[in-house]
Amino acid sequence: YQKPSSLAKSQSSGVIFFSMASGSNGPDRSKTPKHTNRLSKEKSSYLLQHAHNPVDWYPWGQEAFDKAKSEDKPIFLSVGYSTCHWCHVMERESFEDEEIGKILSKNFVCIKVDREERPDVDKVYMTFVQATSGGGGWPMSVWLTPDLRPFIGGTYFPPRDSGRRPGLKTVLLRIIEQWQSNRETLESSGERVLEALRKGTEISASPGETLPSSPDVANRCYQQLAHSYEEEYGGFREAPKFPSPVNLMFLMSFWAVNRASSEGAEALRMVLHTLRMMALGGIHDHVAQGFHRYSTDSSWHVPHFEKMLYDQGQLAVAYITAYQVSGECLLADVARDVLLYVSRDLSDKSGGFYSAEDADSFPTVESTEKREGAFCVWTAGEIRELLPDIVKGATGAITQANIFMHHYGVKEQGNVDPAQDPHGELQGQNVLIVRYSVELTAAHFGISVDRLSELLSDARAKLAEVRRARPPPHLDTKMLASWNVIFFSEPINLAVGRKYLRRNLPHGPIKVYASPIAGFLDDYAFVVCGLLDLFEATQRVHWLQWAEELQLRQDQLFWDSQGSGYFCSDPSDPTLLLALKQDQDGAEPSANSVSAMNLLRLSHLTGRQDWIQRSQQLLTAFSDKLIKVPVALPDMVRSVMAQHYTLKQVLMLADGNTEGFLYQRLPVLSTLVAQEGKATAYVCENFACALPVTCPQELRRLLLE
Repeated sequence: YQKPSSLAKSQSSGVIFFSMASGSNGPDRSKTPKHTNRLSKEKSSYLLQHAHNPVDWYPWGQEAFDKAKSEDKPIFLSVGYSTCHWCHVMERESFEDEEIGKILSKNFVCIKVDREERPDVDKVYMTFVQATSGGGGWPMSVWLTPDLRPFIGGTYFPPRDSGRRPGLKTVLLRIIEQWQSNRETLESSGERVLEALRKGTEISASPGETLPSSPDVANRCYQQLAHSYEEEYGGFREAPKFPSPVNLMFLMSFWAVNRASSEGAEALRMVLHTLRMMALGGIHDHVAQGFHRYSTDSSWHVPHFEKMLYDQGQLAVAYITAYQVSGECLLADVARDVLLYVSRDLSDKSGGFYSAEDADSFPTVESTEKREGAFCVWTAGEIRELLPDIVKGATGAITQANIFMHHYGVKEQGNVDPAQDPHGELQGQNVLIVRYSVELTAAHFGISVDRLSELLSDARAKLAEVRRARPPPHLDTKMLASWNVIFFSEPINLAVGRKYLRRNLPHGPIKVYASPIAGFLDDYAFVVCGLLDLFEATQRVHWLQWAEELQLRQDQLFWDSQGSGYFCSDPSDPTLLLALKQDQDGAEPSANSVSAMNLLRLSHLTGRQDWIQRSQQLLTAFSDKLIKVPVALPDMVRSVMAQHYTLKQVLMLADGNTEGFLYQRLPVLSTLVAQEGKATAYVCENFACALPVTCPQELRRLLLE
């Protein structure tokens, strides 16, 4: 999803490029589907949302490719995901339009792709769109030759012209005319762009190149984040403002190795302030828990209301880590809040977790038009009606509603700035945001902090009950391996993690989710990370064995033996025109960043020195970006730091089974013995162990040194 911008058009060598534009909303639920296409047989929620369009859609696959070649037609590729607001808009405006549907079906082979189901396809064509239009986002619209080479790309299109803004119908007719009269120019210009992308996206280690200096890379990453830090409300840009857990986790790692410096102290201050402000803001769902995708303003107030599983998982870890560092109870409470939301609203009985909740929903059961945020917002009148009781002991004739509205910034006319509501969907509505501390609110109404906390908790419960009666937003029940592991890797979720892995990921090649789609690099990297977390928390050796098996499989499938690093998908797939390596830690850490740390951890846990070398080769392949723009790869910078500062190891459960997996991998275990028949810990670093300890307090001291 990208915030709409004015549509820009340019023509070069017969190629037309567009950026996002605005749109409207409004499906009619009363209509019985008039059309049904082959997407009705798919499993993806996003594809199923288009199963009744008057468009002859195909899923990505050989059937569509063969049709394009046999009929010599260009391909219209449309990529999105099921909780994407502007994907919904384009579907309602254009893909439900009979006239546009006929133009598409007659002149193009139309392919619909769920980017979460096929991230490999999405990455290739998004790279093209970003390179040729200067921007990207979803929905993504790309036109391809029958052999899958892109020649025109864009994102959202309105259905018809508006002023100087061309609509989808105009674009389609123009492409049809160009395909018939100027096809060679279209194809050659697209091919030139593609060739430039092959060269421009290549990431590899140069002969003789070495790992970049960890202190230099870490300091530059810190300086770049500090430069973009927004002082008043935290976060790293003005607006829109994303949670960016990868930034927060890097800053806490930076603090851990720079505790005595002013830079280290500032890094921790930035993290704690950002997490507090997010917890108080409207991006945090104060009634039903969890976090929305991002804030449209700088104060974390008005969010894009979509909720993503990967955000919940990473933010839970960030809040728990910050609590461990600071001891601040608010941070632990927020982490519990996130875990409650996911376990209640995104959990499947199999032990896994669903992908996302949509931003849009019907305001009432009678409504025929969805509105963004309708499930989450409140009018002042609704609050007054729900919370009418007079609060005894408060100053004056004060109701529970008065106190709640004061504390959460509820206004009679609504508290959403029109600038954050371009389509008027939130007019008169309130997004709850904590405006005062409990101490200030309690003092304002002359009641105790404990009494105030009771009143606010009771009010939130009443609002939650009302929300449960509202039409819920769409729930994307797709279960992705990588996103699930992001969530359950936090130790508090290990029981759920064990259940999910046993039921959904039996030993063997990973699948993206319950479908025939083979796993991508992300899936392997995150599952290996999760298995290592499970092993460290439970000391059950089979988790480590499985991690080793999957790492070997990952190396076989995705490792670039020429330039080092991992390709995002199978480089031998003939339908993918670019072999890409993700070089940015964005909403999630990149799989190469995760893999760099996995390899280092595995080498320590199994004694395999070749995996340390592979981790270093991977990091060296990304050295250019790590040196120049480390802020693009904060999670990978943490791996560089781990190489430099080394990992501290508390040697594992040594059960005396010298024929077992651990003893075979780590001969040093045979030299470690229990002291005086007591549980004994050996803390090791740089292949040297401290004296054994049997006292928990002494072990704590060693670990904190």
